[in-house]
Amino acid sequence: MSIRPVLETRRAKPTMEGAGVRLHRAFGFTDPSEQDPFLMFDDFRGDHPSDYMAGFPWHPHRGIETITYVLAGSVEHGDSLGNAGSLGAGDVQWMTAGSGILHQEMPSGDTQGRMHGFQLWANLPSNLKMTAPRYQDIKGTDIPEVIDDDGTRVKVITGAFWGQRGPVDGIAADPQYLDIFVPAGLKKVFRIDTYRRAFAYVFDGSAFFTDASAPTGVLLEKEVMGQEVNIRDMSGNRTLVRFGSGDEVTVQAGEKGVRFLLISGAPIQEPVAWHGPIVMNTQEELMQAFRELRNGTFIKPAH
Repeated sequence: MSIRPVLETRRAKPTMEGAGVRLHRAFGFTDPSEQDPFLMFDDFRGDHPSDYMAGFPWHPHRGIETITYVLAGSVEHGDSLGNAGSLGAGDVQWMTAGSGILHQEMPSGDTQGRMHGFQLWANLPSNLKMTAPRYQDIKGTDIPEVIDDDGTRVKVITGAFWGQRGPVDGIAADPQYLDIFVPAGLKKVFRIDTYRRAFAYVFDGSAFFTDASAPTGVLLEKEVMGQEVNIRDMSGNRTLVRFGSGDEVTVQAGEKGVRFLLISGAPIQEPVAWHGPIVMNTQEELMQAFRELRNGTFIKPAH
């Protein structure tokens, strides 16, 4: 067994997307090889309607899969193929854009005005870039949750874990997507396939993610009173943790416990030509997609 070292921890950065949705981006639109097969991860938790009500009006996708996980509130969606539906608290949608789709996502808050959720983009390999679009809408009640004797809880959204398999299947990156809660003060070890890229995203509580037998935290350079110092950082809300290779991730929960997503997938290792919501392998394929958007041939007929 080998514990995965922590390569980096960083805070998600505030940004704005869609028609004016305020969100935090953990990664995306930089080096696509960094998290291969994943391209982007957004945290769109907002507690006021002004944060999210503008939504994500009609926009195209090609060459990727988008994974939306809702924690609070709801998201109404519709597309150019006539599909429509609503994602509520706990629900997941895995959309394979494939050859191309136009869709919209319009969020609404719960009774307390909260609209919380995440969206992950996963790349498609070249042989599936132009596959037929499809949706997998999964209700929260259909997502298995495993509860360990020590109170650790794991929701298995996709992939296999602790004897359960998530309901989302047939995904090119063969990912594992887990929503994990570890109670206060506990140290837990989670297995991950050695050959997968992996990251954690902390969204409640705090924890040390360790690469040694004793939980010492992650050594970071930070500015304190105008000077750069090395300190051990306790990862907290809206923190991305990138892991190196190995088959175990170790976490030491903080005084209030920790809840985080643990996501891994098999690298595709292909060239990426990327502009906005369209991700292809070459610049020519990318230019062709935008030509089709302009001339009205972007949406391919069903076979």
